[in-house]
Amino acid sequence: MDAKVEARVSHQFKASPERVYDAWLDPNKCRVWMASSLQSMGLAGDIRRIEIDARVGGRFFFSDMRNGVEACHWGTYLELDRPRKIVFTWIVDASGEADPSKVTLTIEPAAEGCVATMVHEMDEQWKDYVARTENGWLRMLQSVEQQLH
Repeated sequence: MDAKVEARVSHQFKASPERVYDAWLDPNKCRVWMASSLQSMGLAGDIRRIEIDARVGGRFFFSDMRNGVEACHWGTYLELDRPRKIVFTWIVDASGEADPSKVTLTIEPAAEGCVATMVHEMDEQWKDYVARTENGWLRMLQSVEQQLH
């Protein structure tokens, strides 16, 4: 088995675990927070496709335009446990289909709202991208928070 590295981020939400969970699986909500997170990274946030088949074994596909090229992200839902956990594969290039990285979103109730933790497990060859990956996931969590207000 290949060595793995992890990108890990957490965010405290004022929203309930159910609202945070649902924001990841509702195509309309996903479109809004994803565009916002891309814009926060200096990108246009020009979302082209959001397709979500929210069931175990179901697939998702997200794309946006970056410098005239469609950037695509897709994967398969491995575990859906509302409102506690979403586990999915994460693929950005067809070469990753055979051995995709895995993302786990864990949502835990807190005194006010909840804490969401994202763990992105990827091959060691991506170790130089861990900080960038953490920044991307953190901006997504922050954008979900803004969208839920």
